[in-house]
Amino acid sequence: MKNIQIRFICLAAAFMLLFSGCKKILEEQPRSIYTPEFFKTEKGVLGGITSQYAHLRFIYGQPYYFNSLETGTDEYTYGQSADANQRDLDYSGVGNLTGATSRSDVLWGVAFSNINTASGIIENGGAVGVSAALIAEARFFRAFDYFMLVQTFGGVPLDLGAGELKFNTTPSRVSVRNTVAEVYTKGVFPDLIQAIDELPVAGRVTGGVTKTAARLYLSKAYLSYGWWLQNPNNIPTYPEVTRTDPDGHDATWYFQRSYDIAIEAIDNPGPFGLADFFYDVHAGGNDRNKEMVLYADHTEQSEFYNGSPLTGFQSEVGNDGRNSAVWFVTCNYTVLTSAVNPDGTGASVSSVQREAIQPLGRPYIRMAPPIGVFTNTFAEKTLDSRYDGTFSTVYRGNWNKGGNNTPTLYNANDMAVTPGSAILSFLEYDAQAVGIVYPAGQRFPGKSSNNVGAGQLPGRADFVIAPSGISRIIFPGLWKMGVYRTGNVGLGEPNAPSTRPFKIAKFSELYLIAAEAAVKGATPAAGKSARDLVNVLRARAGKWKFSNKNNAVFAADNSVAVTTATPAIIDINYILAERSREYFGEGLRWFDLVRTQKWNELAGSYTICGATYGNHTPQTITRTIQPFHYLRPVPQGQLDGMDMTTAEKAAYQNPGYQ
Repeated sequence: MKNIQIRFICLAAAFMLLFSGCKKILEEQPRSIYTPEFFKTEKGVLGGITSQYAHLRFIYGQPYYFNSLETGTDEYTYGQSADANQRDLDYSGVGNLTGATSRSDVLWGVAFSNINTASGIIENGGAVGVSAALIAEARFFRAFDYFMLVQTFGGVPLDLGAGELKFNTTPSRVSVRNTVAEVYTKGVFPDLIQAIDELPVAGRVTGGVTKTAARLYLSKAYLSYGWWLQNPNNIPTYPEVTRTDPDGHDATWYFQRSYDIAIEAIDNPGPFGLADFFYDVHAGGNDRNKEMVLYADHTEQSEFYNGSPLTGFQSEVGNDGRNSAVWFVTCNYTVLTSAVNPDGTGASVSSVQREAIQPLGRPYIRMAPPIGVFTNTFAEKTLDSRYDGTFSTVYRGNWNKGGNNTPTLYNANDMAVTPGSAILSFLEYDAQAVGIVYPAGQRFPGKSSNNVGAGQLPGRADFVIAPSGISRIIFPGLWKMGVYRTGNVGLGEPNAPSTRPFKIAKFSELYLIAAEAAVKGATPAAGKSARDLVNVLRARAGKWKFSNKNNAVFAADNSVAVTTATPAIIDINYILAERSREYFGEGLRWFDLVRTQKWNELAGSYTICGATYGNHTPQTITRTIQPFHYLRPVPQGQLDGMDMTTAEKAAYQNPGYQ
């Protein structure tokens, strides 16, 4: 596989590791050359281990890959400024996903190069004196990458040119795909089982992989494989094969193993655990909290360690390690204006300017959340803190930070606003919108304020939009992933990529993995039924320490009310709803819907208003999600690089994409 070998050399060349007894962070140093022979040295193997962590930045936070995991689900559709990358994934008749257009190519290229690096570490590490615990880090990442690949593409090659799971040093231009069962039972499970045995309880370095990380991914892999064996909706697999387990186990066995391992991780957390408040999980400056089991790290201290520039206007194009995914899900709030005169006339002032703070950041309008997110998924917003801890729903004036020292402007109902005042608010419930008046266009006649077609309610100085008025052009932002930087001067650096770590896996997911396995038939331990496990997270969701909506400290404990509202019988749809409330917009949704084969049921249609300011008429859009869509196409670049006949390449591609 020519592409794999080339990308292996290019990526591995960038990273090596320096170890000393007192160091607790990974140090990456560039090299001009990094040949396979380098793995014959301890220094080379250690460098390869560091590259395992670095490769996460080339996948997570990459906006087009992020788009491939969210657009087309019940969490996101395409936004007003979407291009073909987003439209192709919506399956609503506005695009067509092919091997040439699929941005899952990000995963394919990066993962296979890293898999080959991991195999080199595993084969050579012991001979050059590297400990089993360090080699286990490579085992974890090899299994991690194969797990991501098999969920995305179906069966993928275990042989990169030198034999199954062997380190390949010679470019290969042919490839054979293994079956899904072979990838799981050879490429995922064994490495994770060994990693659990050999990884430390606490990370070797900050952010280092641990027994808990290996248990989380093994339990999730067992769960996914159990679903694959069961195949409740007859979704096709590729390469085509009878869905039988090579080890002779049935789906129920894997669901039980998934449950048992998740519970083992919960009962033996090491340094991990649940944050006390949902707010704490995502508050900027608290990213490396005890709930974070795995993340793609970034820093505002160094461009090299960050993986991208720290300042200046940056493009989202490219795959150089930048974290700019949140741009795609941010509406252009900078269009908002307020008036200088008390009667709402005169010059219009951009009252909410682009700023490098968590509720704001750089707008791209490429992806928009459908109305159902706010009326169904987050139907309860008063007791449950997760809505407030997920979205930016209030846009506050900051014109003073942009150099305009006018102390007072005039906004909705010609009422006065000052810096820090709410300029635009998204209402929590349609019931709050009784009496709302929207303008026919962007502004009310004769007024200089508004400019986004938002409505007015009597007595309110902020313009408002009801949940049913959310559109492809104006919608709540994703606060949980918003920009956070220290030392901002004025508006800071709102055009640079985020320097926050991108969260990949959390300790909380163990509860929902175990709950899902229990729903699928695993026998639960006492006190750890599906409802018990879900309620651990729901109890946490009922506890408040801060209100983003009000931008103020807010202490409340609604845990009893929230857990009491949990259904007595938990089903898969409820698990999926809880997963969306916990992990909305974090790149898990497509995998969740594909694993459970609920994609078409839960995302086959959605409702949203149009793509122009002032359009608040909901439209219901139907998606055509066919069974073959449950696998992404093999990237065309991979097919082009292989020395195979046209027929062989067509057979290599997933059905429906030839």
